Amino acid sequence: MTDSDAQRAVHAVFRLESARLIAGLARLVRDVGLAEELAQDALVVALERWPETGVPDNPGAWLMATAKRRAIDELRRGKRWQSKQDAVSREIEARAEFSAPDLDAALDDDVGDDLLRLVFTSCHPILSTEARVALTLRLLGGLTTEEIARAFLVPEPTIAQRIVRAKRQLAESRVPFEVPRGPELAARLSSVLEVVYLIFNEGYSATAGADWMRPALCDDALRLGRILAELAPTEPEVHGLVAIMEIQASRSKARTGPNGEPVLLLEQNRGRWDQLLIRRGLSALARAQALGGAWGPYALQAAIAACHARASTADATDWARIATLYGLLVERTPSPIVELNRAVAVSMADGPAAGLAIIDQLCAEPALRTYHLLPSVRGDLLRKLGRLDEARSEFERASSLTRNVRERALLLERAASCGPPKPTRSPTKKSR
Repeated sequence: MTDSDAQRAVHAVFRLESARLIAGLARLVRDVGLAEELAQDALVVALERWPETGVPDNPGAWLMATAKRRAIDELRRGKRWQSKQDAVSREIEARAEFSAPDLDAALDDDVGDDLLRLVFTSCHPILSTEARVALTLRLLGGLTTEEIARAFLVPEPTIAQRIVRAKRQLAESRVPFEVPRGPELAARLSSVLEVVYLIFNEGYSATAGADWMRPALCDDALRLGRILAELAPTEPEVHGLVAIMEIQASRSKARTGPNGEPVLLLEQNRGRWDQLLIRRGLSALARAQALGGAWGPYALQAAIAACHARASTADATDWARIATLYGLLVERTPSPIVELNRAVAVSMADGPAAGLAIIDQLCAEPALRTYHLLPSVRGDLLRKLGRLDEARSEFERASSLTRNVRERALLLERAASCGPPKPTRSPTKKSR
């Protein structure tokens, strides 16, 4: 094996195993930042040794064993040894002096629980949304700082600072490495789901840059969602979120044309939709529904996505049901953006005039003042009603608001499709 082959193998294995490594180490050292450092130390050792010895039969176990030894050394020589020893001792109910085998056992126990603790810690509400996203992608997604910066079109030093500050804030605030209980669980779970969905949406419809989609981010979010669904199997909203992502990801190949240009939902070739992902999404939705209770916002959005997935053609879509589901979603989570989506569904079910009436009421919403999809949707409805000059103006305004190059080009094309502006008539002079 060449050095380059070994290095690629090391990085591939580390991407898969890093979350498990960090989670197990964090339970021991009670510090997410230190746990990540120890995992990185194991990576460095692998980069040094694997080119000479070859990739081990079980590379994940090799990395874990190396990280364990580093953790044990750190605890023994660190000033925190006594307090950490006491904490781990309590956890495994050991009363005697701690030994290396005890530490090994502590790290091997409850891997699934460790991952769940890591999810809730990296998405703790004391962190800003931006910090939660960056830290989650770093710890659970295995992405490098450079990869996160590139994905969100943010300077690398900015992402690095967010991650460093987040780890410091967690340590200084003494955030426990645990899954919350009771009422706090719902609030914390909401934060976790929000972060995963933010990551997915940025991959599905990039807010800025030259690409319409960033599939790697969708893949990372899906992986996190699937892990979370297995770690929290009795939470319907987790399965609801997974269902949305699976179904929306099924359209990925149909969402762009040959040159990367956007293809909107109603114009997509549904034969290119991934039927395996659709089946997985519908199965996740069924799991959410089987758990009973009122549907939450993610389950409702998944039910909406399922309506599209079940329709063999755009014309076969059950728009009346989609409009009803959006109405329920507005009741559960009032939002002008959700209302905008409801307006689209109403326009498809009851005609463009009905949808435009809702849109016109949203024009005064401060939250939508710079939201490019409001004039985009309004322009589409005006065009259907034959009000082409107004439609052109709305499309042009939408193009000036979006930061995505592909979307801007699409909106300008739609503006041009409305034809040239009608010449304004100058007032005629009365003859004397």
